[in-house]
Amino acid sequence: MKRKKAALICLLILFAGAVNAQKVFTVQAPDGKLKATVSVGDIVEYTVSHEGDVMLDKSAISMTLANGTTWGKNAKLAGSSTKTVNEVIDAVIYKRNKIADNYNELTLRFKGDYHIIFRAYNDGIAYRFVSFSKKPFIVENEQAEFNFPANNNIFVAYANRRGTLEEQYENSFEQPYHHIALSEWDKERLGISPLLVEGVKGKKLCIAEADLMDYPGMFLYPGNKTNSLSGRYAPYPKTIEQGGHNKLQGLVKSRENYLATYNKGTSFPWRTVIISSKDAELTDNDMVYKLATPAKGDYSWVKPGKVAWDWWNDWNLYHVDFRAGVNNETYKYYIDFASDHGIEYVILDEGWAVNLKADLYQVVPEIDLNEIIKYGESKNVGIILWAGYYAFNRDVEGICKHYSAMGVKGFKVDFMDIDDQPMVDFHRRGAEIAAKYKMLVDYHGTYKPTGLQRTYPNVINFEGVNGLEQLKWSGPELDQVTYDVTIPFIRQIAGPMDYTQGAMRNAIKGNYRPVNSEAMSQGTRCRQLAEYVIFESPLNMLCDNPQNYMQEPECTKFIATIPTIWDNTISLDGEVGKYVAIARQNGDNWYVGALTDWDKRDMILDLSFLGSGNFEGEVFKDGINADRAARDYKKEIINIPANRKLPISMASGGGYVIKIYKK
Repeated sequence: MKRKKAALICLLILFAGAVNAQKVFTVQAPDGKLKATVSVGDIVEYTVSHEGDVMLDKSAISMTLANGTTWGKNAKLAGSSTKTVNEVIDAVIYKRNKIADNYNELTLRFKGDYHIIFRAYNDGIAYRFVSFSKKPFIVENEQAEFNFPANNNIFVAYANRRGTLEEQYENSFEQPYHHIALSEWDKERLGISPLLVEGVKGKKLCIAEADLMDYPGMFLYPGNKTNSLSGRYAPYPKTIEQGGHNKLQGLVKSRENYLATYNKGTSFPWRTVIISSKDAELTDNDMVYKLATPAKGDYSWVKPGKVAWDWWNDWNLYHVDFRAGVNNETYKYYIDFASDHGIEYVILDEGWAVNLKADLYQVVPEIDLNEIIKYGESKNVGIILWAGYYAFNRDVEGICKHYSAMGVKGFKVDFMDIDDQPMVDFHRRGAEIAAKYKMLVDYHGTYKPTGLQRTYPNVINFEGVNGLEQLKWSGPELDQVTYDVTIPFIRQIAGPMDYTQGAMRNAIKGNYRPVNSEAMSQGTRCRQLAEYVIFESPLNMLCDNPQNYMQEPECTKFIATIPTIWDNTISLDGEVGKYVAIARQNGDNWYVGALTDWDKRDMILDLSFLGSGNFEGEVFKDGINADRAARDYKKEIINIPANRKLPISMASGGGYVIKIYKK
C-alpha cells in the first residue's frame, strides 16, 4: 500500500510539473475586443476570441527543419516581451494615404535561435516565426492549424487544376467561390487563400498571409481534426522544364521533400486571421499592407493610371483603313485614342515578341517598337510590354535595362502560375530589378498579393482573380455577377486586382454568351462603371476596343478620368455574395460605387462622411430598361440630400456610381 501511495504521489508530482511547465500568454487588441491566448508547453497553441466569442479554437503552430528540429514543439522558452505601437503609415499607391498602425505585440523567445511574434490589431491577429540562425538550414514542413468551434460555413476558391494535391500547386489562382460547410470541402481539392469563414453573430474570419518574400505561399486543406483547416505549401522544385502556354512557363516535373532552404536566419510570412463584426468591414481592411515590409528608397517616379488594352477586345478595330492586329498602325491607333482621352498607357499584350522562342529580344517584323515608343512619347502615352514568365526570367536584368533605355515604362509579366519558394523569390527579384531601372511591374497569371506592393511600390498590380477575361470563353455556368460581389470581401483583402473591367457590350442573365473576339460582360453597363470604384487597381484597364468607347462618350469620359489611387476609403454597406457599396476620396472629390447580385436592389447610401456644405453628384444609374437591355443607363446631375441619405436602385446584375463634389 505504501508503495502504491508513493507511486501515486510521484505521478501527481509529474503531472503538476507538466501543468506548471505550460505557460499561457495573452495579447489583446488596443480596443480590447479581440484577444489571442497563446499557450506554450509540449506544443504552441493559440486561440482567438472577439468580445468573448471564440472565433478560432486551440490551433497548433510549428515549423520542422530537415535536421530533425521542430520549432514550437517541446519548446524551451527563453523569455518574452511585449510592446505597443501606435503610429501612422504614409501609404504609397494605395486606397488611402494614411493608415493607423496600432497594435499590441507579444514576442516569445525560444532557445534555438528563433522567436514567435504575435500581434493583435483591432481587426485581426497575426503571428510569424523569425529565425536568427547563423548557419544554413532547410524547412521541411510547417504546421499552421485553423481549428473552428463548429462546422462553420465558408467561402472557398479551389485550385483550378485537378489531379493530385501536389499537381494542384501549379494553378492560375483564378476560381469562383463555393459557399459550403467546412464538412462539405472537396477532399480532392486544395483551397486558395484568402479564405472566409462565417462565425457566430454574423461575424467573419478571413485567413490570409502577409510579407511573403522567400517562402512558398499557403494553400488550405481540411486538417486532421473535426472542423479544422491546415496550411499546405508547394515543396521546393527539383526538376523544372520549359513548356506550357507557348513555351513560356516553367513546369515542375518533380519536387524535393522540403519547402524552403536558407543560408541564414530569416523572417517568415505572417499568418493572419482578420475578424469583422459586419461584412462591410472586410471591404476596407489594411492588415496585409500593414504587415508588409516597408519600401526603401524613392518611388515618387511610379505613375499609376489607366491602360488602353488590346487583348480582351482581340485587336478588333473597325471603321479603319488598315488591317487591325499586331502591327504599328493598330498600336498608333490605340495611342491616339489614349492620348485623346488622357489615358496614361497602352499595353502591347502577347504577340509583339516572336512566338515559341521565349526570347523578349526577338520582336516580330510587323512591329517597330522604337517607332511605337517614340510615337507614344509624342502623345504623352507610355508603353507597357507583356512578357511571358520564362522569357522574362531568362534575363531579368538585361531585359529591364534594354527596354528601359528604349523608353518602355514597364512589364506585364504572365504565366507564373505557382507560388513555391523560387517563384516567390522571382516576384521579389523581378520587382527589385525593375525598380532599379524605374519600371512598373504588373504581375498577371500569379498568386494573390501579400504586401509586395508596399515593399516595392513599382509592383503596381496583381491578378490572382477570376477576372473579366473569363467571359471570353466561359458559358453561363460561370456566375460572374455573384463573384463580383464576393471578391471585395475576400480576395481584395490581399491587395489590388488586375480584373480588367470596362466592357461596353453588356448582357442580362439570359442574353450572355461567350464570344472571344467581341466579348461581353454579365450585368449592366453601370456595373462596369461602378467596378472602377469597387475594385482596387492602381493600373486599371480599359478592356474594350477604342471604337466601342468612342461610341459611348459619356461612359468613356467617366472611366478615363476616374482616379486609380485614393486619399481615403470608406466602406458603406455590403453582404458577402449579395451587394457592396464603397466610397473613395481623391482630392476634393468623392466617388461612390455599388454593385448588386442578380437581385434587383434598393439601398440607402449613408453619405454623412461628406460633412457640411452643399454637394452635387454626377450619377450613372441603371436605365429603366436595363433589365432587358443591359447597356441601358441614365446619367444625371443631382443635389446631395441635406440629411446625407441617398436612395438608389440597381437592376438585376446592376450597379450605381456617383462622383460627388462641392457646389
